[in-house]
Amino acid sequence: MSPSRSPRTPLRRAEIVIDLAAIRHNVKRLRDHLRTPIMTVVKADGYGHGLVEAGRAAREGGADWLGVASADEALALREAGDVGRLLAWLIMPSEPVEDLVAADIDITAYTVADLVKFATAGDELGMTPRVQLKIDTGLSRGGAALADWSALVARARSLEAEGAIRVTGIWSHFSASENPADPISDLQEKVFGDAVAIAEEAGLRPEVRHLANSAGALLRPGSRLDLVRVGVATYGIDPAPGVEGSPWPELGLVPAMTARAELALVKRIGAGEGVSYNHTWVAEEPTSVGLVPVGYAEGIQRSAGNRATVWVGGARRPVRGTVCMDQIVVDLGDADVEPGAEVVLWGTGADGEPTAQDWAEASETIAYEVVTRIGGRMKRRHVDSDLADDTSVQGDDR
Repeated sequence: MSPSRSPRTPLRRAEIVIDLAAIRHNVKRLRDHLRTPIMTVVKADGYGHGLVEAGRAAREGGADWLGVASADEALALREAGDVGRLLAWLIMPSEPVEDLVAADIDITAYTVADLVKFATAGDELGMTPRVQLKIDTGLSRGGAALADWSALVARARSLEAEGAIRVTGIWSHFSASENPADPISDLQEKVFGDAVAIAEEAGLRPEVRHLANSAGALLRPGSRLDLVRVGVATYGIDPAPGVEGSPWPELGLVPAMTARAELALVKRIGAGEGVSYNHTWVAEEPTSVGLVPVGYAEGIQRSAGNRATVWVGGARRPVRGTVCMDQIVVDLGDADVEPGAEVVLWGTGADGEPTAQDWAEASETIAYEVVTRIGGRMKRRHVDSDLADDTSVQGDDR
């Protein structure tokens, strides 16, 4: 039974139920399979699962590091009691970093200006900031351009020699690791290796080199290096759905999020009657429709109209018509379903309900977006199911 439909979790108007046992289970199984230390990424409010709660569950599952984007996220984890290794990588030029340094948080430098700023903060505090250098290997996003890398490394080495900073890591991020046919990943691995060599020749000895994200860690074993950053897989979502040869089916990971609501209304409509704005769906025969109190204000994609399904009355039922701000309409057919019944938008899939991946495909997006944008007026509730981790996972030494 899905934990979202357990008698222990009474139905509410509309809510997001997060199974912390699933997060612990997933981290443990990923760590067992990858045989590499793991940084669990909990940015974006733990991918919609709750920053602090997801971080705590990940630690309990064996996460060696946590990773976040913003300074606020990192400090929130510290304020909640997290004391383990923690990396933040998107620090704004205008943001002070003294609190990050004081909280013993590893911070990422893209530029020489970042290094100087971090060193200055450390000097004022009488502390040595822990700094990781990021190289842009082909994503053209965060990180130093290859042309600027030698200068960044040289300044980092100089500051480290002065005791002003400690370089703890060098890292980068894949552009297309979920697509094994794309040669960019091979190029990025080479560029990263060259960048590390430049840093080592300059005298830097970082504790960790990390490149692989969830898809990279699963599909490119050679990219695991000293540490892997696992984000979406932590939450039971396949980072590379449909890729042939992926170990995903054997891992036994469990989606941690269930989005569900109470059925607000059931009524009959006749053949020829249209549903929702602009009547983008018209009934061909008499049917019952149900009103579900979630809409695009809760993060439901408008593109899901006439494409997604929900689970209600023991079966999948199609969403009919345009997604509204506050509600969607589903086709119940002749099912004996009454107002107050549970509607599962997505969950584990174990009982037949749609998954976040199903909604992603219906909405022509990725499951990352589905789980991170859901919210609005929906309440989030954390539960601990009796999920048992009673099967072993074969490690991958490829």
